[in-house]
Amino acid sequence: AVEAAMRAYARRFGEDEELWGLVGMLHDLDYERYPDLETGHPRMALEELRKQGFSEEFVRAVASHADFLEVSRDSPMEKTLFAVDELSGFVMACAFVRPEGIHGMTPKSVKKKMKTPAFAAAVNRDELREGAEKLGVDFDEHVTLVIAALEERAGELGLEGRAAA
Repeated sequence: AVEAAMRAYARRFGEDEELWGLVGMLHDLDYERYPDLETGHPRMALEELRKQGFSEEFVRAVASHADFLEVSRDSPMEKTLFAVDELSGFVMACAFVRPEGIHGMTPKSVKKKMKTPAFAAAVNRDELREGAEKLGVDFDEHVTLVIAALEERAGELGLEGRAAA
């Protein structure tokens, strides 16, 4: 999902879609194995990316998505990764509870779910808005772009809804 959103923003900003897409795909590559934020994620990923020869621009973008590493978000790619990371998951959660999945989803429906603290409770709502703000994009426009990016990959992401199942 994050890969799809990163690719959509790369197209919008006229950036390297492959690079941005890979950053989105690989930014959490170590999370399942090393979920401990004190010693694990994303430190193990950063080490592996360097070992595999990824550019410092790439590694820095991955590092910047983790607030606790205190790596500033300076480039458009870094700001975009932060802006789409949690929002992509939140939009997916919204789609999972809708009979039609992601199809027909609007920013209004996402914002309504944001007002329900028990829904996807681990997602920091302030960070969702902060991401769009730091990116310089209107929040509704940001949500619309992420929904559209995920909808393009709905089948692959399991977002088609119960009607399609």
